Amino acid sequence: MPARVSEALVLRTYPFKEADLIVSFLTRDQGKLRGVAKRARRPKSTFGSGLERLSHVRMAYFQRESHELVNLDSCELIRSQFDLVTDYQASIALDYFAEASELLLPSAEPGERFFRLLVAVLESLRPAGGEGSGQAGRVWRAVMYFSLWAVRLSGWLPELNVCLGCGSLLDDPESPQRAFFSRDRAGLICGHCRRALGAGDSWELSRESREIAGQILRQPVARLGGIDWTQSTAADLRRFLVQQIEAHGERRLVTARMLEGLTE
Repeated sequence: MPARVSEALVLRTYPFKEADLIVSFLTRDQGKLRGVAKRARRPKSTFGSGLERLSHVRMAYFQRESHELVNLDSCELIRSQFDLVTDYQASIALDYFAEASELLLPSAEPGERFFRLLVAVLESLRPAGGEGSGQAGRVWRAVMYFSLWAVRLSGWLPELNVCLGCGSLLDDPESPQRAFFSRDRAGLICGHCRRALGAGDSWELSRESREIAGQILRQPVARLGGIDWTQSTAADLRRFLVQQIEAHGERRLVTARMLEGLTE
């Protein structure tokens, strides 16, 4: 009998030896783990399609304290993402979720909230009853929602209404200020600090985008209405969040560039 069975999402697989796979997967109870799936690349593998990217599975595995890799015994498919892969934009979004999660998540550190975030955004890519937005709208909504919450759950989301330089409120009703961000700073700065600090390459984060961020932090993705989601919707916020992920992960996200290269 396997030592443990966990609900999990498959993040990535790597070829190993002649017929095996190294599998990186996020469990609901133990966080991100890596394991060996023996003979998984053979035609009659018992793993079947359960090791496809972001498959929602029930994973059975052996875990030894002295071993970095667990031994995968089997996986029972709960939900496949095959229906989403047929849409190119949704497929790139899946790649982005998997790559960002792999970069952000520490090994063997419980993170049920991140697991639930992924399950929620994957479900939001599928049309719901009475939903008017098309597939492209659902993709950009899911990407934005995931990006903001992934940064927040990782502990890297700065205050979006306070200047990092002088501490002034950016959304002061009596004197609202413009907000700017750059790769070499973790938070936002006002126009005065931008000039005083001599900020080089910087971009503005609009007030409208910061309001969208507030909505995302208050509502589940399925209830995030009243916004016409397109690629240009809060694109500045998406850029800011991707920069936060890359700065802390110390690596560029290949799929983020692929997303921005999409045309609607």
